[in-house]
Amino acid sequence: MLQSVKRAFLRFRRTSAFAGFILFLIALALNAALQGPASFFSIKSINTLFAKNTPFILVAISQSLLLLAGTMDVSCGVQVALVNVVIIMTGQEWGLPFGVCCLLGIGAAVLASIACWVCCSVFRLPALLASYALTYVIKGVNVLIMDVPQGKVDKVFYKAYDSQIFGIIPVSLLAIVLVLLLWLYVKRTKFGSHIYAVGANPRNAFAAGISPMAVQFKAFLLKGIIVGIAGVCITLMIASGNPLQAEDYGIRSLSACIIGGLGFGGWGSVSCAVFGSSFFVLIQNSVYYFFSLLVKLFPGFSVTSYWQNFVSDVIIFLGLLMTIVTAKGQREALKQGIVRQFRRSDRLYDQPARDGKEGDGNEK
Repeated sequence: MLQSVKRAFLRFRRTSAFAGFILFLIALALNAALQGPASFFSIKSINTLFAKNTPFILVAISQSLLLLAGTMDVSCGVQVALVNVVIIMTGQEWGLPFGVCCLLGIGAAVLASIACWVCCSVFRLPALLASYALTYVIKGVNVLIMDVPQGKVDKVFYKAYDSQIFGIIPVSLLAIVLVLLLWLYVKRTKFGSHIYAVGANPRNAFAAGISPMAVQFKAFLLKGIIVGIAGVCITLMIASGNPLQAEDYGIRSLSACIIGGLGFGGWGSVSCAVFGSSFFVLIQNSVYYFFSLLVKLFPGFSVTSYWQNFVSDVIIFLGLLMTIVTAKGQREALKQGIVRQFRRSDRLYDQPARDGKEGDGNEK
């Protein structure tokens, strides 16, 4: 039993998600130390963390799918706001049931993702620039649909989102579990393996009979569904509509994926996004409690939100450097291992030929 656990740990240590997992554990320990284990691991504290940050974690997971396929979309943040305003306004103006409004919001996110796919894969525009320009287009659409923050969600829905199953499991956690189960299924299909092939080398994938454009279309489609679920979660979280919220989710989700150890194109896994986004959330949470502790310890001490953001961003930057260096070493180790395997197979292949030549010489 102990040996199997050790082998599993050694295998996990060689994966791209290991650095992000270590950073996640460090941030977790830091939060527990600042708040106290009893306070941090309480049901109320855990439920609040998931309820407030599930939308961001879902956006990071959706971003990881695109990175694996060799592309990206930094407009996914405003797409979350698009889902929010569609849900609120269709219910407010058309009187549709909340469930139907959520489906329409998810459909809006899928359409926005398809628009980004057309720009990046069909027209072959640089993904970063195209999605960045699309951010302002979608933001304009959001304002056209909802010019000012407004609307509301029935109490039964947002109370259910902020509750726990059996008094322990946060309901918001179910959205993350649902998306991860969906990815586990997709990963075992041809599409799952094609994502890695296209992300690693689109030309080789095309030569092998895989259409990079079709694979990236499916990746954008799946990303749109996940962003739609994130939009539903953020609607339940704030219980109203805001056309200009969550814009920074695009860049932050990209940073979270890289912090988690995910590389651009066929390197990493969705777990990298989970660990990276969790580290992102916990660091910001720990910095907030750190400055709150300083205020209690030193009467008269005050600090603005600017310094809190500055300290958290510096820590995140250091974590980003750590994962980049670690991932680079992992890639080099992987390349060297592949080269050694090829050299070993070449030696095994050449050995019978050398033996045959030596036999022929002895018979003569």
